[in-house]
Amino acid sequence: MKKFPNYVLLLICLLLLIACSEKSQSVEKIDSFSFTDQSGHPFGTDDLKDKVWIANFIFTKCDTICPTMTAEIASLQKRFIEKGIPVEFISFSVDPTVDSPAVLKTYIQRFTDDETNWHLLTGYKQQEIEKFAREQFQTIVQKPNSSTQVLHGTNFYLVNKQGVLVNEYNFVDSSYVDTLIKDIENELK
Repeated sequence: MKKFPNYVLLLICLLLLIACSEKSQSVEKIDSFSFTDQSGHPFGTDDLKDKVWIANFIFTKCDTICPTMTAEIASLQKRFIEKGIPVEFISFSVDPTVDSPAVLKTYIQRFTDDETNWHLLTGYKQQEIEKFAREQFQTIVQKPNSSTQVLHGTNFYLVNKQGVLVNEYNFVDSSYVDTLIKDIENELK
């Protein structure tokens, strides 16, 4: 019986590993929701129908990353308006007992004077946002009893016109904006 050279066996093993490790493209449609925005108005999936949107999770008493994330969303908002890219921005509060519409209104005004396409949402219980983040965006939200700080994911999430989660982006990676713009342009075709 003829033996295969070691490099052929290695190549076959590598090809099998690559084939087995490919991600299957699953469709993650965001369930219907209606919450309250910073103006005290109901806002949800009905308002986002046929629109591309970017979601993130923040809270106003955050001592760490939220102000940076919110400033980054403000930067994206300005850039996309200048480029004529029609995108909605949705920031879900992960601390709804503190983040009333009035608190969110004051918070957003620190970052932008244009709220036409940016909605900060609240109006749910803590357990609801924890479940919503986990089930809809596969990210963690958890408010420990022993702290005023809420643990939460820091990615941005792109949702297409059909309400399907397309991709998530680590905003700390400086190249994410180019990828995000390409993905948005593909979704707007």
